[in-house]
Amino acid sequence: MSAFTLADLARIVAERAQASPDESYTARLAADPARAAKKFGEEAVEAVIAAIENDPKALVAESADVLYHLVALLQSRGVGIDAVMAELERRTAQSGLAEKAARSGN
Repeated sequence: MSAFTLADLARIVAERAQASPDESYTARLAADPARAAKKFGEEAVEAVIAAIENDPKALVAESADVLYHLVALLQSRGVGIDAVMAELERRTAQSGLAEKAARSGN
């Protein structure tokens, strides 16, 4: 059995986004980018709290929520996960410090 990937998640989110918002939470998020962004932010804060509290089980659960809500937010704005992955690939072609310096102009 192959590992579940972000591409798998993005495919599922895209499929569920086509459903009626009355029947699908994902479709509700996809139809309302502000709501999707707010939920993503809430989940990110919960992940931060779990990390600070050194609660690995909660951190795993909240991280799953963060990833799902990020993909739903991207879907709501028509941004594909492939674009994000391509940006990550571009950035990993150099060290993190060099990449950050290039972005800040320092």
